[in-house]
Amino acid sequence: MRRKRRNHSPAFKAKVALAALKGELTMAELVQKYDVHANQISDWKKQLLESAPDVFGKGQQKAEESAETVEALHAKIGQLTMENDFLERGLERIHGPRGKKW
Repeated sequence: MRRKRRNHSPAFKAKVALAALKGELTMAELVQKYDVHANQISDWKKQLLESAPDVFGKGQQKAEESAETVEALHAKIGQLTMENDFLERGLERIHGPRGKKW
């Protein structure tokens, strides 16, 4: 019988990946200790190594870029809302408040 799918918290993943990086335990010991498949531990370890440089600098740059993107998107939403309202009022003038039935 298959085990139910488990979702691990980011804190647990970081703890397991750091333990794998330390190298104090073998992979078999890590598997037994944390009850996680060896491939999963290897994947988490790779993710940690790939994202480690972002922790010390690029994270703030990405946050600033995302804030600028959010501002630009909010401006676009406002513009589209105004255009939609304008066109809707124009249709009401042409076809009346109930609109034209096709």
